[in-house]
Amino acid sequence: MTRSEKLADALLSIGAVFLRPEQPFTWASGIKSPVYCDNRLTLTAPEVRTLVETGLSEVVREEYPDAQVLMGTSTAGIAHAAITAHLLGLPMGYVRGGAKDHGRGNRIEGKLEAGQKVVVIEDLISTGGSVLEVVEALRVAGAEVLGIASIMTYGMKKGIERLNSAGVRNVSLTDFDTIAQVAGETGRIDKSDIRRLLAFRDNPSDESWIGGGHA
Repeated sequence: MTRSEKLADALLSIGAVFLRPEQPFTWASGIKSPVYCDNRLTLTAPEVRTLVETGLSEVVREEYPDAQVLMGTSTAGIAHAAITAHLLGLPMGYVRGGAKDHGRGNRIEGKLEAGQKVVVIEDLISTGGSVLEVVEALRVAGAEVLGIASIMTYGMKKGIERLNSAGVRNVSLTDFDTIAQVAGETGRIDKSDIRRLLAFRDNPSDESWIGGGHA
């Protein structure tokens, strides 16, 4: 198995990624989804957590060798940024969803100096909106954002286009396509459902995948 396949299998095994194409979940936006993802569960599964943090460390070391600081996204990316930074011997901090309304009103927590080279640690990327807000906050603070290291990406067209438009690189440990394939190969879903899952990924707002086909 590749690193991506091993992590996909691990995430599925602990329910961090849960596939239910026959009984879709409903997102806050109202969109029907065949997948529920909660990568926080990796923190309570030591073996999977080791896979994640070792993988993120390798991504930073190999893909962003000039990184000086790691910044986690709030709140899911904070623990992963802290552990990865510890393994690499790097400083870390995190970016709040908004500035505090008390104290010094910080949005960026931890020491960050203008010009420092930063890698953002994120748990999950779908449409890319939230992580790009973090990147923008760091850029406004004067940081040079080298890119993102994330646990998983859905690989949605909207997310890819947003990241490209903002000039932001993302390297994920695994992706939705790999998870769908591994789930089919290991019998967690019927292999015939793989096509339905990828149809959802291609266009989440088109619910024709629920019936097993395309509109």
